[in-house]
Amino acid sequence: MKLGILFSGQGAQKAGMGADLYAALPAYRETIDQASAILGYDLQAVANDEAKITQTAYAQPAILAMSNAIINALGDVLPTPVAGLGLSLGEYSALTASGVMDFNQAVAIIKDRGIYMQTVGEANPGKMVAVMGDDQALIESVLAALQAAGKRVYPANYNTFAQLVIGGVAADVDAAVEALTDAGIQRMVELPVSGAFHTPLLKDAALQLTTRLAGETFKATQYPVYSNTTGSVFTADTLFETLTKQIISPTYFAQALQKMLDDGVDTLIEVGPSDTLIKFAKKIAPKDVKRYAITDVDSFNAVRDLLLAEGKEA
Repeated sequence: MKLGILFSGQGAQKAGMGADLYAALPAYRETIDQASAILGYDLQAVANDEAKITQTAYAQPAILAMSNAIINALGDVLPTPVAGLGLSLGEYSALTASGVMDFNQAVAIIKDRGIYMQTVGEANPGKMVAVMGDDQALIESVLAALQAAGKRVYPANYNTFAQLVIGGVAADVDAAVEALTDAGIQRMVELPVSGAFHTPLLKDAALQLTTRLAGETFKATQYPVYSNTTGSVFTADTLFETLTKQIISPTYFAQALQKMLDDGVDTLIEVGPSDTLIKFAKKIAPKDVKRYAITDVDSFNAVRDLLLAEGKEA
């Protein structure tokens, strides 16, 4: 087995996430309680609160803690991955799991990152729309023309090779939707987000994060972790710059996943509140690549049993 671990990003959160895992798995519960001590509030209670878990400031630490709690609960059953990949926020989960940050450090950073992004997002409101279509060059050209005319709308997330999320000032995104419709794009879906993440509208949050990360010390990865921002593996030399640019730069999940597959990954496991990245992978990876998601106790036990069986055969 050549394993690639996928780490859920913001947007995957939902009320009640991890509740059954917290009740059933001591190692999972210990990790969440450890995060609660750092955050200064009961994280599982927040995860159960429908109003709070939708907020960026709460959702980010909750997703990071859940993803790493699943990894910790799997323990030695989980073989060393060939590579890790997270979507945006999920990169911090991936870097933590690979040893670049320790868990306490990551939770403290993400507590602040979530606050920065929520505050700046509320001060600079925007919207995001998923654009479906395999001619992404056409989408980019339409956005470029709008930018040349002074519109603030940008490519934000290259989720698959047929799904590109755009974001920016609400009125300018609406103008882009109209222009894309005129260009022949037939399917677009507005996303339920509080800001135009991964666009220049979040530049003040990026500046705050740059200051916040300046005093942090990071370690070498125990296995490669791919960056959404560059599409390449994080290195010690590029880590700080990549993380500080990440908030205002497009994510290239599809391109990074393709590189993981090119490296020989034949099994993908997503850890977090949803199976969104596995759904993206279904549109990118060959059919013979095995795909699993751990989001609750039932899926945890099923994947754990598969890994145990694989370990015995090896």
